[in-house]
Amino acid sequence: MLNIVLVEPEIPNNTGNIGRLCVGTENRLHLIKPYGFEITDKNLKRSGLDYWVHLDWKEYDNVAQWIAQISDKSRVFLMSSHAEKSIYEAEFQDEDWLVFGKESVGLSKEVLDQFENHLTIPMSKRIRSYNIANSVAFVVGEAKRQLSIK
Repeated sequence: MLNIVLVEPEIPNNTGNIGRLCVGTENRLHLIKPYGFEITDKNLKRSGLDYWVHLDWKEYDNVAQWIAQISDKSRVFLMSSHAEKSIYEAEFQDEDWLVFGKESVGLSKEVLDQFENHLTIPMSKRIRSYNIANSVAFVVGEAKRQLSIK
């Protein structure tokens, strides 16, 4: 199982889609407040359809609360369009933490500075970033691929 972390997600449809992905790939979702929506938001539930009840998820009031329960910070991978190392260069392990920032600005410098593993998803220079739900799918797919051949 992988740990998928969304730091201050803003768009309920994206979070719902990521929740559905986590159910389908048997990963745990971690949500760090504040959110740009309510967990009861109908768009969140619509995006996650009826899968939300099967989702293994935890929520945290802030980043510090989430970080306090991590036992091995070397297994935390932060996604950033500014990182130099590609997700295809990382060696993922079971129980790794895959961390994604809010849709509008990504991860803050304060969060990035607390961890060493920063990764990017290769993309054309014609775009700034991928949609967060697509980004999570890219990274989860690569991590699951690696885990299946170990």
